[in-house]
Amino acid sequence: MREAFWKQAPRLVDLLPQIAASRVFIVPLFISEGYFSEEVIPRDLGFKSAGQADFPRVQHLAKQTRMYCKPIGTHHSMTKVLRARAQEIVDQYPFPRSPDPQDTTLIIAGHGTDRDENSRKSIEHQVQLIRSLKIYAAVEGVFLEEAPRIAECYALSKTRNMIVVPFFMSDGMHSRQDIPVLLGESERVVQRRLEQGQSPWRNPSEKKGKLVWYTMAAGTHPLVSEVILDRVREAEKWCS
Repeated sequence: MREAFWKQAPRLVDLLPQIAASRVFIVPLFISEGYFSEEVIPRDLGFKSAGQADFPRVQHLAKQTRMYCKPIGTHHSMTKVLRARAQEIVDQYPFPRSPDPQDTTLIIAGHGTDRDENSRKSIEHQVQLIRSLKIYAAVEGVFLEEAPRIAECYALSKTRNMIVVPFFMSDGMHSRQDIPVLLGESERVVQRRLEQGQSPWRNPSEKKGKLVWYTMAAGTHPLVSEVILDRVREAEKWCS
């Protein structure tokens, strides 16, 4: 297994020619079937042409077959990942006891973009799936760059308790800095906590009359490794 990136080394376009295996599975570690996962990367790897809607995800070269898998974030098992993140944070920080799920709103925070309407669909899909389980009093989706915005989660939540799960693949700038500040923590406190090697959010924190738990990014959960392997198993069937 090898890792590669689109904008930094080792770059995907540089790594692929170095791989001698007869079969290569390319698994996009993205939340949605959005601009980069379904347009930029497959186009630049030769899976699709500019402006082409649907494209074959199998590429036969002289001595190698490459399979471009579906994004991780749209896999059905991500529901389990999001639920695990939410449950684990209240188990770890019960204060003074784990909140009653029926007095708790689960907030799934995503990026969103007007560049591609599919960007928010995976978040909205998960919101509907978890709502249907009736575990929490309410489940809502909020976004960095689309409405409803992340700061609106307090108005959306009608319960005393709120769990916010960032539906991002990594604990990068958005999940470690931007979202905690948008949730009401001061930028100074967030930076100090990060510099001290701490979580950017103290769990739970009382903000605007609510107790708020904030988790690590969904994509960093150990269960995601199995989701990656499942995407590969799916792609294997394309050539069978």
